[in-house]
Amino acid sequence: MEGRKKYITTEELKKHNKPGDLWISIQGKVYNVSDWAKEHPGGEIPLLNLAGQDVTDAFIAYHPGTAWKYLDKLFTGYYLQDFQVSDVSKDYRRLVTEFSKMGIFETKGHVAFCSLASVAVMFAIVLYGVLRCDSVWAHLGAAMVLGMLWIQSTYVGHDSGHYQVMSSRGYNRLAQIITGNCLTGISIAWWKWTHNAHHIACNSLDYDPDLQHIPFFAVSSRFFNSLTSCFYGRKLNFDPLARFLISYQHLTFYPVMCVARVNLYLQTLLLLFSNRKVPDRAFNIMGILVFWTWFPLLLSYLPNWPERFMFVLTSFAVTSIQHIQFCLNHFSANVYVGPPNGNDWFEKQTSGTLDIACSSWMDWFFGGLQFQLEHHLFPRLPRCQLRKVSPVVKDLCKKHNLPYRSLSFWDANVSTIKTLRTAAMQARDVSNTAPKNLLWEAVNTHG
Repeated sequence: MEGRKKYITTEELKKHNKPGDLWISIQGKVYNVSDWAKEHPGGEIPLLNLAGQDVTDAFIAYHPGTAWKYLDKLFTGYYLQDFQVSDVSKDYRRLVTEFSKMGIFETKGHVAFCSLASVAVMFAIVLYGVLRCDSVWAHLGAAMVLGMLWIQSTYVGHDSGHYQVMSSRGYNRLAQIITGNCLTGISIAWWKWTHNAHHIACNSLDYDPDLQHIPFFAVSSRFFNSLTSCFYGRKLNFDPLARFLISYQHLTFYPVMCVARVNLYLQTLLLLFSNRKVPDRAFNIMGILVFWTWFPLLLSYLPNWPERFMFVLTSFAVTSIQHIQFCLNHFSANVYVGPPNGNDWFEKQTSGTLDIACSSWMDWFFGGLQFQLEHHLFPRLPRCQLRKVSPVVKDLCKKHNLPYRSLSFWDANVSTIKTLRTAAMQARDVSNTAPKNLLWEAVNTHG
């Protein structure tokens, strides 16, 4: 039987790396996912990013055991001739198997229930503070509570996007729409589109959308070459405006984070009303309409425009803590240019992430995502299990001489600002050939 197998080489597999001709390898078996890519629940982009490669580690990370049975119909009949598994991957796959046998992927605790209950209580407090109180301080407090509501609601949406937090898939989808679209005004469809790409191409400057913030931010001077975003399909122009803004990004980082939600609202609308294929487009639009009904209506009950402005800015500022946290997890980690490589998937996750150290009683505040590396390695793992597996991940990284970075919230902020300042100083360098303008010259002629 062994002699009857058909084999192709890794080089031959690499040729099948484009839409309409998309092959991948999983544990040495080659699959044609050209047609399936369009129906893939995680979207087409993760498959395109890893096309023509062995994707075993990524497949194991994102799919439960029940997904294996769907591969048979996609099998090409070919096996990978020079199929090899690194020692790191062997240990990683062994861990996944052990965790599965322990049942921790299915042990979710009461996190979703408690989070949704807290969101409901906070929403009631916001309504009471705005509708029943006349004090400006009560309105300020309600705005702060709304900001916390958005943070916790986002965590539930994030959890439900990675694994099933409700009793059925239908209820899980409903939870996504309610906690995402209806309550925060940010589409779960937009989140899945960008987030799946981020996980697969963690900290790739041209493939990871979570690092592509030109003209406001650049975490690396390599952005100064006007990289082409393979996610958005356009050039990230390092023009005079970008150079000027990036030159002061270490100073503008926190102020921009305070209004970062505006960009998320805009990105949501751009996707939902674009020509792209959007799963459950109508469902997502309906959820967004719910948000843009209750939120402006709530603001209308405030007595005057200054208080409305204060309310919006305060709620945005509180939620900026979450936006900052997401940046801390990746901005000061290692970056690279090019597509992700299936053969060093584990290594890329450890290289591109940074954990935030905190006490266990703060897990609710960070939504489990302070264990960013653990989450990236085991994205299906419920957040209540991340702290438990952290020592095991740390030991595995130590065994293979891979980075495991865990900083306090303060130190993570310092590290991020240093990264931004380094790039800012490089952007100011007059020897850089990026185009200048009169405003740039006027501000920076004398340093």
